[in-house]
Amino acid sequence: MADITAALVKDLRDKSGVGMMDCKRALQETHGDMDAAIDWLRTKGLAKAAKKSDRAAAEGLVAGLVSADGKTAVLIELNAETDFVSKNETFQAAARDIAQVAMDVEGVEAISAAKTARGEVVSDMVTNLIATIGENMRLRRSVRLNVDQGAVALYLHNVQGEGVARLGVLVALEGAGDQAKLQEVGRKIAMHVAATAPLSLSTDDLDPQAVDKERAIFTEQALASGKPPGVVEKMVEGRIRKFFEEVVLLKQAFVMNPDQTIEQLVAEAAKETGQPLAVKAFVRFGLGEGVEKKTDDFAAEVAQLTGQG
Repeated sequence: MADITAALVKDLRDKSGVGMMDCKRALQETHGDMDAAIDWLRTKGLAKAAKKSDRAAAEGLVAGLVSADGKTAVLIELNAETDFVSKNETFQAAARDIAQVAMDVEGVEAISAAKTARGEVVSDMVTNLIATIGENMRLRRSVRLNVDQGAVALYLHNVQGEGVARLGVLVALEGAGDQAKLQEVGRKIAMHVAATAPLSLSTDDLDPQAVDKERAIFTEQALASGKPPGVVEKMVEGRIRKFFEEVVLLKQAFVMNPDQTIEQLVAEAAKETGQPLAVKAFVRFGLGEGVEKKTDDFAAEVAQLTGQG
């Protein structure tokens, strides 16, 4: 039997787009014959995955998971081409399996190369799903938040099944208060983040370029009013403060109580628990955000085919 080297397996992987384990098996079954191995993959339906790799995948699921002690939580986004796939139980199970892997492994590449609790390499699992379901899929992103002392809360919006949804938020609270109370507060803040999509945790974290852009716009608007320079400066600073209140999490008015900011909500919780409390971080995954989606005008296509366009 021919020596099935890692380089040979990688070569077949590059040519077929199929997972490493399936490529290795194909080469073993065909005694290292590359062309025969590709045919073997085709007969198994696995090579179909490569043909779908250039198709836009902006649907799918966001999966979230919290550790038993409540101090670590993860979000992953597993994309597919259509929203129908999000209802598929096998696809949902795959998203949950990947989230479980993400509890121990960080980064898309590392997660893709890791094995699930069932012993299957994540990248191979996704490739097999592509072949079985018939849509392009990809593990797009992942994140893990943890605290030494405190809680990481998870909120899933537009839930599609156990632990999977179309939008997920994590909020990490650092403090020595009661875990149940911290989870309650964290979940409320996570729900707020889901609704408002803040740009940063604090004013210090806000992108300086975003602030400069807004300041330039506000300055131009204020100058157009014909006010003197001193008044213009005060107008601009007032509008910048308003901008912070709109996009900075701690400065935002709490959606469940607009008379209270998130900063004040955290301070109130700290007073109730008798322990210092702070929001360490937050993450918001909206399914498909930032992915260029192809839209098909089916009505126009039908009209063209029937000669009515």
